This record gives sequence, structure tokens and C-alpha cells, in this order.
Amino acid sequence: MAYSSLFSPKFTHFSSARPISHHLYYHPYLSSTSLQYNNIRKELSLPYVASFPYQPINVDYLEEEFSGHGVTFEGIGDNCVAKMGLDNGSTATLMLPSGLITSYKAPMWHGSTVELLHTSVSEGDDGEAVIQGGVSLALNYEDDNEVPWSPSTWVLRDIRGNSKDSIKVELISSDTDNMVETRHIVTLGEDILTSEISVTNWNSSPLQWTGSIISHLTVSSPEATYALGLEGSNFHNVPPFLSNFGIIPSDLDEENDSEIGQLWKQMGLKGFFSGLGQRNKKNASEEEMEGEEDDGYKQLNEQMSRIYTCAPRFFTLIDRGRRNSVVVGRDGFDEVYMYSPGSSHEIYGEYSFICVGQSTMLKPIMLGPGEVWRGSQHLHNPNM
Repeated sequence: MAYSSLFSPKFTHFSSARPISHHLYYHPYLSSTSLQYNNIRKELSLPYVASFPYQPINVDYLEEEFSGHGVTFEGIGDNCVAKMGLDNGSTATLMLPSGLITSYKAPMWHGSTVELLHTSVSEGDDGEAVIQGGVSLALNYEDDNEVPWSPSTWVLRDIRGNSKDSIKVELISSDTDNMVETRHIVTLGEDILTSEISVTNWNSSPLQWTGSIISHLTVSSPEATYALGLEGSNFHNVPPFLSNFGIIPSDLDEENDSEIGQLWKQMGLKGFFSGLGQRNKKNASEEEMEGEEDDGYKQLNEQMSRIYTCAPRFFTLIDRGRRNSVVVGRDGFDEVYMYSPGSSHEIYGEYSFICVGQSTMLKPIMLGPGEVWRGSQHLHNPNM
């Protein structure tokens, strides 16, 4: 197992995308393919549907089309790494087409930069590199027919800004029928990394969705890490999110005698996503699964997985071992997910992280036809 900010993951398919635009849009990865869409802002209509076979990303095209914004591109197999960099030393690394943010390095008070995200690379069953951690989107949509869909591959739509002030990278993903559109705008500022998402329902029927922006923040050890500002927040103890890029200790399973293992047994599921439909089933231990945070300077040394339902919009994670902190903020989301693997693992190792997520898991969001929902997460570096 390796821990790094540069990866060579292997992906197996590619999704089409339908941007909202008034002009001819050229697919940024397939230089010979173009799509044209009508003005669909004025009325709800069925969009043009296109399907692309999976092909390698055209890195030369990306360099030519998006040069001059502080972003460089590097091809890795059939995939691509987009590296964002500001003049003050702040950098972020984004994988395409997965949309995974694998690195956020921020300048510190002592003059150097420090990695704030935790990622790991392991070998898959077929010998490919498997990446976990970082910042990712774990979203699940369901229409009236109860057919679920989750965005997993992303198309680069636009890059704005410059290396002096800030850089915005806009990604887009749509389902096969182009009825649900998700945009992910990653903004790198001098002291902040923002992940903003918008969800548009182009169906003629309502859409229900749940999910989270999940971030793995690297720490020296959970024992040396504290959450400042959560006192008085109501919470629900839940099993850890089992997302595509989530890091969960291998010994944490259904037979585990830990608190989280017991929660799995009580809820009758192995992962939170798979149990959303069962949350309305009451059980005798429900009261023990809820509570109110009574610690304004909470040490995260114990294994925990919970959703705070009335947390402040901003709170701070302090790592006394690395002598730095991160201010976590949100807009649009009502819930905050937090997971700590506990301090029984090696320091500065595979499980030296705290997972936070701005979520809508306990209370799904309903979108009517043509409606748009927006939300964002902010990782602010106060250590400059």
C-alpha cells in the first residue's frame, strides 16, 4: 500500500455529457466529435441524447484548449491528471474522468506547503492501481420508477481564472438518457479549495437524491486531532459510508465487535447507502443511536461514524501533531458526516485521516421537473 498525491488508476468506461449552452459544444476528449444543443433554459424539453464509446483522453487537445489558466494536463494510460497551481504555492490535483481530487497542498506559516488530503493506492484484482481517499462525490439519484443512477465519470466542460487569483475547473456528468445533469465546479483559491455541485432534473417527474461530498483529511493521528465548534449539534450514529473512493479499515466488518460493527447489525445492513430504504424501520436501540454533542473541543481518538444534523456552517479540525488546522464549511447541505477510524492504527499511516462530508443522507432532497439544487463544501487553510 502506498500513500501519494500522484496516481495511475484504471477506469473502464466513459460517460456522455450534455452541457447547458447556447452554442456548439465540442467534446474535450474526443477531438473529432461535436454536439449541438438548443437553448433549453427557457423551457423544459427533451435534450439531444448522445452516447460515446470509451476512448483515451486527448491530452494535447486539453492543453491547447485550456492553456493559460494555471492548469496543466498529464496523460496516464487512458486517463488524465489535471494539475491546478497558483502563484502563492497552493496546488490541487484532479483525476479525469473519475473527478476525484487526489491532492490539495496549501502554504503554511513556516513557508512550505503541506498536503491536506489523505489518499492511498493499492493493487486491484487485475493488477490495476486502485485509488481511495481524497475528495469525491458520492451521489445517488432515483426517479419515480425507482431506477437508481450515480455519476461516476466526468467530462471537462470549462476552465476559468488564472494562477494569480483563483482557478475554476467545471466538470459535468449526465445519465444515459440525459435526464439528470450534475455539475461539479472545483475552485482553488489562495487559501481555500471549494467543491460546488449543482443537480438539474430534466425529467417530467420528480427526482429524489441522496449523497455527500466526501473528504479524507490527512492527520498525524486521530488521537492528536480535535473538532472545534460542534458543541450542541444533534447527531445520529450511522455505519460508515461505503463509497467508491472511501477508506475503511479492513477489520471493520459485520462481525466486528466495535461500536460501528454493532450498528451494522442493529440496522441490518453492511453499508449506509444500501440501507437508506430501511431507515424508517424502528428498532429498540434507536434512542442510543442519536444524541447531542457536548464537547466543544472533541478529541477524535475513538472510532466513530456519525451525521450531525444541526452543525454550524463552519467548524475547525485541529491536528496538534502536524501543527495545522482546516476550517470545513458548507452551503446548501443541512448535514455533516464525520468518520474517524480511531487511534488503534499506526500514526502517519494508512488510517491517519478524518473523513468529513457535507451530506443529504438522512433527509433526501426532492427536485421537481426542471428544478436545480446547489450546494458546496469549503476546505479553508487558516495557517498562512
